[in-house]
Amino acid sequence: MTKSSSNQMWGGRFAAGPDAIMEAINASIGFDKRMARQDIDGSRAHASMLAAQGIITDTDAGVIREGLLTVLSEIEAGTFEYSAALEDIHMNVEARLKEIVGEPAGRLHTARSRNDQVATDFKLWVRDQFDAAEGAILSLIAGLLEQAEAGADWVMPGFTHLQTAQPVTWGHHMMAYVEMLGRDLSRVRDARKRMNECPLGAAALAGTSFPIDRDATAQALGFDRPSANSLDAVSDRDFALEFLSTASMSAMHLSRLAEELVIWSSAQFRFVTLSDRFSTGSSIMPQKKNPDAAELIRAKIGRIFGANTALMMVMKGLPLAYSKDMQEDKEQVFDAADNWMLALAAMDGMVRDMTANRESLAAAAGSGFSTATDLADWCVRALNMPFREAHHVTGSLVALAEKEGCDLPDLLLTQLQSVHGGITEDVYSVLTVEASVASRTSYGGTAPSQVRAQVARWRETLA
Repeated sequence: MTKSSSNQMWGGRFAAGPDAIMEAINASIGFDKRMARQDIDGSRAHASMLAAQGIITDTDAGVIREGLLTVLSEIEAGTFEYSAALEDIHMNVEARLKEIVGEPAGRLHTARSRNDQVATDFKLWVRDQFDAAEGAILSLIAGLLEQAEAGADWVMPGFTHLQTAQPVTWGHHMMAYVEMLGRDLSRVRDARKRMNECPLGAAALAGTSFPIDRDATAQALGFDRPSANSLDAVSDRDFALEFLSTASMSAMHLSRLAEELVIWSSAQFRFVTLSDRFSTGSSIMPQKKNPDAAELIRAKIGRIFGANTALMMVMKGLPLAYSKDMQEDKEQVFDAADNWMLALAAMDGMVRDMTANRESLAAAAGSGFSTATDLADWCVRALNMPFREAHHVTGSLVALAEKEGCDLPDLLLTQLQSVHGGITEDVYSVLTVEASVASRTSYGGTAPSQVRAQVARWRETLA
């Protein structure tokens, strides 16, 4: 087969033939350069440990550490030249280090492998993302607490099946998302704690014969301890999967709130007004104010879910220890992290800028016979009626109100008594939405007193 026909088989993009294809599929520098700082931090810690253990000289370690800082400064300045031929960030850094410091650079890789090196770099990067996520979630919780406190006694409809169910308060609705994000915060902190074991020193898969001090490198890099099994250390990507799982759960919560903001900001609801900073106009309809930020949050979540599934599929069939398949872990995590952080920031901005329309909320709160449950509860308390009978009586009164074209509080006492003669005028005390929400004083209920208590509890917890 001629060279030209071989190239045609490989395709026009790879005119150089199989070598170009192998380089393209094998190289990861296009994306793993994002771990440059973590790679250099790990190498500096490793060099210090090697010198402390007498494996390399203090002089060589000092030269290596300073040279690595020079490499980092070039990367941060944007003057570093990456090479796909060197495959990854580790080899790119080491090659440049050799150009800067010469022969001592060759001693840096003593007692380690790219397998434990990449696991360490990736853990450090994911750990940084967990820390960033924690800060972003805390900020969003703070914004929701401000909304909840301001609207602790603002009545609005509560929904099930997106149908009016019972009156709640704006503050109570905001606090529901605080609780969701609180669980996200807990998962972030829990996963970060669990992942904080250092793979460095596991080498390729079996450890090393050099007298290294893994506790020293773990401590230098902020890990709680070194990982206990070298095979597991280089083949573990649970930390990345937990990051994606945690991000997916949190993103799902953001998407639910985004969906509500899309609905609430519509002309049919008018529950909230989103700021111009997080809305856009229409190219043809001048009256439009579109909740694009909320819609994009809702859409971007799919990328995070997809990354979670994709990495699960990569890892599910891999034998111990390292396989090149695991190079496919980083792009998924990088993309998910970018979109999670963006979604958190955008939602934080929307929540802090949005205005709840108190009048529209109140007008909708009493629609759909939202105090029907309060009427049934009153029958149980005041008339000693079994709840199932009270439910039937209330259903009959709702049907009567529908027939009359009015709401429950608008029915005359004689009309109420036509369904059940024991009903007294006292029943009107529970038929307003304000009385309804005020009565829901059970722990976690929608009563303004409960909302304010929950806001105070969260402020104390976060303090």
